[in-house]
Amino acid sequence: MAEERWIAETLFEELGFRLTFKVDKVLYEVQTKHQHLVLFQNPFFGKMLMLDGATQITKKDEFIYQEMMSHTPLFAHGNARDVLIIGGGDCGIAEEVLKHKTVRRLTQVEIDPAVIEFSKEHFSEFTKPVFADKRFESVIDDGMKYVARTERRFDVIIVDSTDPQGPGKVLFSRRFYAACKRCLNKGGVLVTQNGVPIFQPSELTSSVTKFRKLFADGFCYVAAIPTYLGGHMAMGWATDNKKLRQVPTKTIAARYRKAGSFPTKYWTPEVHAAAFALPRFIAETVAKAARA
Repeated sequence: MAEERWIAETLFEELGFRLTFKVDKVLYEVQTKHQHLVLFQNPFFGKMLMLDGATQITKKDEFIYQEMMSHTPLFAHGNARDVLIIGGGDCGIAEEVLKHKTVRRLTQVEIDPAVIEFSKEHFSEFTKPVFADKRFESVIDDGMKYVARTERRFDVIIVDSTDPQGPGKVLFSRRFYAACKRCLNKGGVLVTQNGVPIFQPSELTSSVTKFRKLFADGFCYVAAIPTYLGGHMAMGWATDNKKLRQVPTKTIAARYRKAGSFPTKYWTPEVHAAAFALPRFIAETVAKAARA
């Protein structure tokens, strides 16, 4: 009998613990030029993708992260026509963005072509409708280099990055955030993946500190995603329009109806508004940025 295999998430090793997942079957595993990638089947979470020892997506709860990273900034903006995704090679967020009728063009910049090819094979439920949409453009490039040199301008930029390690480290730098600001249209908004505040408070404080030195408003909102151990995951929020995170629920609901009230499993207009009401320990973490 083959030995039972478990795969460990090593992201929080320095804090003194690992989270391990039982492997029913390894579907794909490779060391690419940029990172170690493994896709496997878990008895509870279903299909799981890990990059360099950090869980990226699971079949069980992918909808929470994807909906909150996409619908929150787009409905807050209200008329986003040109959207940029940095990372997001699995195309889950892209699929959600393209549900918005206001979007005229969506550009996705992924550094690793192997992730795109792998996703076409293993996440076809996302990639097929996305690549079939004429509004979608896939670019293989370094996200930092792209935002530093492009002449394009965007209403919303979504940074679906790994944690600040390996190729994702530069996507948490002031240089990167400044380049994103350069690419935003007036009133545009930048949303970032900013980790789990109870385990990674300094990551959130660092990003919000940089946001506030570059933008009129630097903040975060939260979602509860079971895969990402720690209770809450933070999404960084940066814009020069301070009104965007205070759009009334009734206005968000009206925009949602106008968009066709497409089905969601986590995001609602009420959840949208509530996501910016931070638990006190996260609010205090964010407040440290104001004193930095």
